[in-house]
Amino acid sequence: MKIAIEQGRIIDPANDFDAISNLYIAHGEIIAIGDQPPKGFTPQQTINAQHKLVVPGLVDLCARVCEPGFEYKADIDSESLAAVSGGITTLCSPPDTDPPIQTPADIEFIVRRQSEVGLTKIRVLAAITQGLRGEQLTDMAHLQESGCVGVTNVYRPFANANVIRRALEYAAGLELTVHIHPQDYALAEGGCAHEGAVSTRLGLPAIPEAAETAAIGFYLPLIEQSGVKAHFCRLSTAKGMNMVRRARHDKLNITADVCVHQLFLTEIDISDFNSLCHTRPPLRSQRDRDALRMALTEDGIQAICSDHNPHDLEAKLAPFPATEPGISSIETLLPLTLRLVEEGVISLPQAVSLLSKNPAEILGLNAGSLAVGKPADICVIDPSLEWDCDPQKMNSRGKNSPFAGWTLKGAAEVTLVNGKIVHTRKPVT
Repeated sequence: MKIAIEQGRIIDPANDFDAISNLYIAHGEIIAIGDQPPKGFTPQQTINAQHKLVVPGLVDLCARVCEPGFEYKADIDSESLAAVSGGITTLCSPPDTDPPIQTPADIEFIVRRQSEVGLTKIRVLAAITQGLRGEQLTDMAHLQESGCVGVTNVYRPFANANVIRRALEYAAGLELTVHIHPQDYALAEGGCAHEGAVSTRLGLPAIPEAAETAAIGFYLPLIEQSGVKAHFCRLSTAKGMNMVRRARHDKLNITADVCVHQLFLTEIDISDFNSLCHTRPPLRSQRDRDALRMALTEDGIQAICSDHNPHDLEAKLAPFPATEPGISSIETLLPLTLRLVEEGVISLPQAVSLLSKNPAEILGLNAGSLAVGKPADICVIDPSLEWDCDPQKMNSRGKNSPFAGWTLKGAAEVTLVNGKIVHTRKPVT
């Protein structure tokens, strides 16, 4: 399929390109950018991108698709549709499924389901220990050969520090990135809210910021000793972010991300026991939120992700501590990030980097760029479109969004994966 995207503002931070121009696609790849098409090129479809943004397809570092084991909540069909409607052309699925993703066969299952659905690309993080029990290591070499882009134990504890050390050394030998969720299990166990005035007033079991900083402080020396490439997932505190930033300044091979809701919501949002705001890590203080925002431009945080976690209705219909943590957020990742641009927190090119170029680099993917020869994974964005967030109209089967009723601005008008149009708000010619 030959496609021309005309008169859009093309933003490609990977190649330091930001200009109004045309982009040409053939055989699933980008073949040219410029005012004139390549010689002999006749488009079969033309997308008018005037007053629109043309950016690399978004890469989401964490989005749960609920397969295998949780198909009663959502599945690859529904969440892939939700992803492309939000401009996401690649998502990374963690291994906390049932059973956990821990064998080549598990990865092959996800790859096969992705091919059947044919929408967004799904990449997999595999379990670093068998059953995520923190005791015996998985066969990371075969998992890497099968296509996993990293390993993690998610929020599950390890049996002891020696298991962690051996896991990091094994991954380092394979040049495989370890994704670390910095939470001290003992300090966080049983908690559901940030330790502060709000949790005290509500009588909720709390998780102190030390649960995050203690974990980061524990891991940093082991990362340095092993030489592993590590990625800190879902930072939530100012102190934790500053520890990571300092370690990066000292040339430690680490990166970090933040989930988008941590940049907007705070502990105040759980004041009425709103279970839709029950998250892991918990929503922190306004000071933490503001520090995380500042870190987006100060090399403290390299990527923004959705941390999409769709739930069935019953999962949120219990007393706050008994509800399941998580937000259905894959369709609000883009407009909320654009709101950061509108509020002057980050620039538009920085937003594109945080959503595409940087996460692609963290995962080691051939994505996040609009260079000639790259796969035509592209998002055409209408930055001026205003819409009211109504979870019941979301494509995701998870309707657990605390952003219901928010007026959001900006949406994916067209999404292409490997040069194929997989989502459009309007007919294309």
